[in-house]
Amino acid sequence: MPKINVEKIQSLTGHKDCLYVVEPASESHLFFSAGGDGMVALWDLKDPELGTMVAKVQNSVYALHFLKENNRLIVGHNYEGIHLVDVEEKQELKSAKITDGAIFDIKVVGNIILTACADGQLVLSDLNNLSTIAKLQLSDKSARTIAVHPNMEEIAIGFSDNTIKIISTSDWRLKKEIKAHDNSVFTLQYSFDGNLLLSSGRDAHLKIWDVKSDYILLETIVAHMYAINNISFRPDGKYFATCSMDKSIKIWDAKTFRLLKVIDKARHAGHATSVNKLLWMDYEDRLVSASDDHTISIWDIQMHNKK
Repeated sequence: MPKINVEKIQSLTGHKDCLYVVEPASESHLFFSAGGDGMVALWDLKDPELGTMVAKVQNSVYALHFLKENNRLIVGHNYEGIHLVDVEEKQELKSAKITDGAIFDIKVVGNIILTACADGQLVLSDLNNLSTIAKLQLSDKSARTIAVHPNMEEIAIGFSDNTIKIISTSDWRLKKEIKAHDNSVFTLQYSFDGNLLLSSGRDAHLKIWDVKSDYILLETIVAHMYAINNISFRPDGKYFATCSMDKSIKIWDAKTFRLLKVIDKARHAGHATSVNKLLWMDYEDRLVSASDDHTISIWDIQMHNKK
C-alpha cells in the first residue's frame, strides 16, 4: 500500500458564493470553475493567484463541459438553459433555454449534448446549433449525474429516485434500471477500462458495479459520514478521490478499493464546509477541490510506493 503525502498548495478565493463545479480546460495546468455567483472562471496552476472571468450569468452554475477541439465551453445556467461560450474571446456564441429548472450535469457524445435536468429529463441537443433533438422523461425526480462509458455505446445516469439508468447511445432507449442507493445518486464514474461503474450519493455509500456482468453489485463501502458529492479518478486510473458534505476528501486504491488517505480541516487545513467537486489533474499530480466555503483548494498528492 503506498504512503501518501498531501500538501495544500493554494487556496483560491475569487468566487463570492458556493462552488459547484471544476472542469478541465485546454492545457493540463488549466481548469474552469463555477458556482452560485454565476461567474465562470479560468485558472492556471502555473500562476494560480488570479483567475480570468470567462462568462457571467444571472443564476447558479452546477455544470460545465469543455470542448477541447474548438476551445469552447458549454455552461449549464440554472433556469435559463445552456450557453456555448468561446473561451478565447470570452464571448457567448449561442444559447438555448432547454429547461425551466436546474441543470445538474452536461456531457457530450459525438455531436449530441446530453443535459441532466431537475425535472427528470435527459435533454439531447445538437452540438452545432443547440437545437433540441429530444427530451427523454426518465424520472419524476432530478437527473443528477451522467457518466459516459469509454466505448461511447452507453451512458449511466444517476437520479434522485435512487436509481441508475443505463441508456444506449445508438437509439437512446433504456437498457437497464438499477435500484442503486437508499437516496439520491449524486455522482457516477466509469473505470478507465470500462469494466466497473462507481456510484455514490446522499446515503454516503460507495458502490462498485460490474459492467460486464450486467451491472451486478460487487461491493458496498460506507465511505463518508454524509452525502458523497463527487468521484474523480487520477489520470492514470490507479486511484480515485471522493468528496463529501462531511467536509472531507478521501483517496482510494482503484483496484482494491482500500481507503488510503483522509484530507480534512484538522489535519490538512481542508475545507470548512461541504466539498462539492473534485478534479484530479495531469499537471504535477494536483487535485483540485471546490467547496461551499467559496474557495478552491489545490492539493499536491505525492504517492510513495513502499518496498
